Amino acid sequence: MDGQNIYQPQTPTPVVPVPQVTPPAPKRRIPKIIIFILLGLVLLSLIFAAIKFLPKKTAGGGEITMWGLWEDEPTFAPLIAEYQQQNPGVKITYVRQSQQDYRERLTNSLAKGDGPDIFRFHNSWVPMLKSSLDYVPASVISPADFAKNYYPVMTSDLSSGTGIVGIPLMYDGLALFINQDIFDKAGKIPPTTWDELRITAKALTQKDDQGVITQAGVALGKTGNVDNWPEILALMMLQNGVSLFKPTGKLAEDALTFYTLFSTVDGVWDDTQPPSTVAFATGKLAMYIGPSWRAFEIMQQNPSLKFTVAPVPQVPKVSQNQPGITYATYWVEGVWAKSKNTQAAWDFLKFLSSKDSLTKLYTNASAQRQFGEPYPRTDMADLLKDQPILAPIISQAPNAESWYLDSRTFDGPTGINSQINKYFEDAVNAVGSGTPAAKALETVASGVSQVLAQYGMIAK
Repeated sequence: MDGQNIYQPQTPTPVVPVPQVTPPAPKRRIPKIIIFILLGLVLLSLIFAAIKFLPKKTAGGGEITMWGLWEDEPTFAPLIAEYQQQNPGVKITYVRQSQQDYRERLTNSLAKGDGPDIFRFHNSWVPMLKSSLDYVPASVISPADFAKNYYPVMTSDLSSGTGIVGIPLMYDGLALFINQDIFDKAGKIPPTTWDELRITAKALTQKDDQGVITQAGVALGKTGNVDNWPEILALMMLQNGVSLFKPTGKLAEDALTFYTLFSTVDGVWDDTQPPSTVAFATGKLAMYIGPSWRAFEIMQQNPSLKFTVAPVPQVPKVSQNQPGITYATYWVEGVWAKSKNTQAAWDFLKFLSSKDSLTKLYTNASAQRQFGEPYPRTDMADLLKDQPILAPIISQAPNAESWYLDSRTFDGPTGINSQINKYFEDAVNAVGSGTPAAKALETVASGVSQVLAQYGMIAK
C-alpha cells in the first residue's frame, strides 16, 4: 500500500476550537387576556376615584320654576340651596304667588304652555287640573308607600286614573278654638259632641237689654259672617252619614237644619255679628271652628288673647272607642305634565317630602311665625303631639274626610268650590228663612250634579 504504515500514529491536524455560545432562554409572554384584565382594573380604579370626588347628580337636570302660595321664599331658600349643591345641573326658582285669582292664573299659564314645573294646588282641585298633572313616578314613591306614609284622605283625594298626582308638604283640618277666659269664668270644659256644644253655646251667650248679642256662644248658623262655614257644614253632613254627591234624604235634611238652629232657634249667633274670626280675636266669641292657619290671624289681631284648641265635636252616636270624623283642607305640590324637566321636578319633590326636609321647612317657617305647616306624614305625627294648636288637628287626621265644599281656595267663579258653595249657601239661607230643608236640598242636589258633570264626575 505505497509503503504507508497505517498503524503508525499520525500527527493530527490542529483544530481551531469554536466558542460555545449559550442560546438565550425563550421569553415568557403574558397572555393577552391578563393584560386586558389589568388595564381594565386600572381604568375602573381611576373612574371610581373620579366619582368619589364628584357631587351627586340627578338623572335629569335643567331649570325648574316652582309656584308657592303661602310660604315666603326664605322658608324654601335653604332647602333649594342644599338640593342645588347636591345637584349642580339643576337650577330652581321659587316664586310666591298672590292668592287672588290664583287658580285662574295657574290654569291660564298651563294652557298657554308656559306654566311652572311645580305648583301648589288645593286638595279639592284634582278634577279641575287632572289633565295637567303628572303622575308621581314609582321611583319617587310607590302608591303602596304613599298610602303607608300619608293620611288616608290624601290617598283618596290625590288618586286619579292610574296613579297619584301630587305630594303634600303639609296638612290641615278643622279644629274647635276655645276662648279660655270665657270658659274658665263660666267653669266650662270644651264640648266633645255637637249636642254638648249647643248647650255650652247657649250658656255662654250674653245679650243686652235690647236682645243684642254682646258675647256669642259659637259662630254657626249663617254663611255671610261665619268663616269656613262650607267646611263646617260638610263636616256635619259627613259625620251624619250623608253622601255629598247626592245630598238629599233625612240625614242631609237633619244636618242642614241642625246647622241653622244656632241662629234660628238658639240665638247664639246672628247677622249683626262681625266676621267670626274677628269676633273671636276681639274676645267676644266663646267658640270658633276653623283650620290651624286661622290662629295666625287671631294672634295678629290680638296677641294677648288666651285661647286653646280642641278636636272638632262629633255626633252623639260616635262612641268613645270609635274615632270621630274631621274635615281636611290642605294644599299639595304637583308637577306639570308638559314640563320639560319632570324627572328633575319629581326628584326635587322627593327631596322636599323627606322627613329631614319637612322638619327643616317647619323650622324655617317657625322662625317667621308661631309655627310651621302641620306635617302630612303619618310617621311624623308624634313630632307635633306637644304643639298646643296643631296636636288636636293631627290627632284627628287619620280619620279625616274631604269634599268640594271649601272656602278661601281662590278657585275663581267657575271653580268647583265656588260653584258648589253657592248652592249650599242658598240652601242655608233658604232654611234660615223658613224653607223646608228637603225642598232646599233638591236644588242643591241638582246643582251639585251639574257642577260635577263639568269635570266628568257622576254623582255616586
